[in-house]
Amino acid sequence: MKPDFRLARPQEAGQLPSIEQSAAQAFLGIKGLAWIAEHGVLSAADHLAFIAEGLDWLVVDEQDMPLGFLCACVQGDALHIEELAVDHAYQGQGLGRRLIAHVRDWAQGQGFTALTLTTFVEVPWNAPFYTRLGFVALDDGQMSDFLRRQLVYEHSRGLQGRCAMRQMLGEALFL
Repeated sequence: MKPDFRLARPQEAGQLPSIEQSAAQAFLGIKGLAWIAEHGVLSAADHLAFIAEGLDWLVVDEQDMPLGFLCACVQGDALHIEELAVDHAYQGQGLGRRLIAHVRDWAQGQGFTALTLTTFVEVPWNAPFYTRLGFVALDDGQMSDFLRRQLVYEHSRGLQGRCAMRQMLGEALFL
């Protein structure tokens, strides 16, 4: 399969929640986190807002069908990854890694200095995955106010064991 990457279109917003729900099935095998597989996901309206900002990217197959997405928001000079999801049936094929690389290249071209995200510290396809891609876990003194608030919010929603990570743009990636 030769995937392509592009911005999501408004008419595709309704398809993206089911991709995130499918991706979350991977949590069924993680003790204490299986509940995430049934947890709420971003709505079509949420995706329409990201699409309107030009900040919701897709990985699509040869028939232009979405297999995954990455949506983001601008936080100062950083582009913050709000959600990365690849349909469960297509996980493990490097699509998420390549989608991040695509968005990283775009962000760098737009003058952003970093990508940021929050994620689980111990889940293999979370912090360890992002570390392999060149993201670094931040301590409290390195975090922006936004990242600190984001972690507090996630904690209040039952998401324990999370960290904030950053990748400075312009640095070499380990893909």
